[in-house]
Amino acid sequence: MEGRSIGMDVHRDFCEIAICEPDGCVRRGPRVATGRGALREFAEQLGPQDRVAMEATGNALQIARIIGPHVKQVIVANTRRLAVIAQAKNKTDRREARTIAQLLHAGLLEDCWQPDETIRALRRRTARRAKLVRHRARFKNEILAVLHRNLKPRPPMTDVFGVAGREWLAALALPVDERDTVNAGLRQIDFLTEEITTLERDLARYTLDSDEAKRLMTVPGVGMITATVFLAAVGDIARFPDTRRLVGYLGLDPRVRQSGASPAHTGRISKEGASEVRHVLVEAALTAVRTPGPLKAFYERTRGRRGQQIAIVATARKMATLFWHLLTTQRDYAYTMPTATDKKLRGVELKAGAAPRKPGGPRQPLNREQRRQAERATAEHAQAAYERTVTDWHHQQRQRANAMTGT
Repeated sequence: MEGRSIGMDVHRDFCEIAICEPDGCVRRGPRVATGRGALREFAEQLGPQDRVAMEATGNALQIARIIGPHVKQVIVANTRRLAVIAQAKNKTDRREARTIAQLLHAGLLEDCWQPDETIRALRRRTARRAKLVRHRARFKNEILAVLHRNLKPRPPMTDVFGVAGREWLAALALPVDERDTVNAGLRQIDFLTEEITTLERDLARYTLDSDEAKRLMTVPGVGMITATVFLAAVGDIARFPDTRRLVGYLGLDPRVRQSGASPAHTGRISKEGASEVRHVLVEAALTAVRTPGPLKAFYERTRGRRGQQIAIVATARKMATLFWHLLTTQRDYAYTMPTATDKKLRGVELKAGAAPRKPGGPRQPLNREQRRQAERATAEHAQAAYERTVTDWHHQQRQRANAMTGT
């Protein structure tokens, strides 16, 4: 027996319901309060063959968990894909619920991937850390604006908010209101730094327990934040059958416009998905291109043709592709620098609360600087091998094209 298609327009206090019968007739359902008791009572009235759909909102996953055991399927639809609702001239709760029910009945709704509780907690922690970092940067800029307004010189130290920098700020002659602004900003910075440290301790513990996060950190330029933000956004890498799907999910794929006989035009990246992932990937790319290896060679080759900004974004896209291969094959990066990777992992251990190592102890047969130079030489050799491989490939392509044209 075919079940009904039920559309839900979810709000904070209530859910508007529309029911589409198997024959396509749509009727208005009851308005249900957005509470566990009311939702459970509503779910018990549904049949095992019914299907339910709703837009992806903040509380949609919890509602889906309550209704899911009582029906055949619960679809949490991507809001961006519902253009028929977003661009509607008459937009009301009843109409939205009715449209969702009709789209579900026609089979035109795609279900969003629903992460488990571990990934959801990781997403909440990384998102909160990103917000706290932005707030801290705002207060730092406010203090720097005070110095600019009062014609103060540039700080003589690198970190004006460190110990030496704060002593320098305290010695400046400022008006009373401006001094209050500086002191209030420093107090906010201290508070936010403490909150960020607490979150990073939780992220560090997750990283130490995650083989995937430690595997991503073998790539030059990738630290704890890049690895955790990427894993929080992607979740299960197996849901992406190829790198093209992953790049499109992260919004790093270029937009393409083509119509009729005109050639396809490739524009800027689509910027779909979470912007924080693209931000950390670009930051990681800026660091990776300063380290010898295939990523640096790719960046320099792209920069020579397209410019620096496009080359950095292309390197970030290349790193996302590399992450897919590392996680799919469960292998570490082949051109990693063990000394740099060990240093990054030790930093993660310290953030997680590990005790600092005592000075002394057995000496290594090869000191750290010698090992670093040897690893850098190996990375430079890998970069040269990559450049030769690309050059030979382009030469073969040109020869093949000339052979086909007879020139």
